[in-house]
Amino acid sequence: MADQAKKTLKITLVRSPIGFNRTQAATVQGMGLRRIRHTVVLADTPETRGMIHKVRHLVEVVE
Repeated sequence: MADQAKKTLKITLVRSPIGFNRTQAATVQGMGLRRIRHTVVLADTPETRGMIHKVRHLVEVVE
């Protein structure tokens, strides 16, 4: 379980959420992404994976 706590994902916003569903824009904001090419590092949890899945067409993920 300690190994899983150390795993992180690098998430970069590559497309603007403008023109998409408002809940997708809220998800992008909830992940801490502010502008195109902004990158955040988040823990690899099922919650984070679910958020990524919802906006997979807007973000790029590096494990």
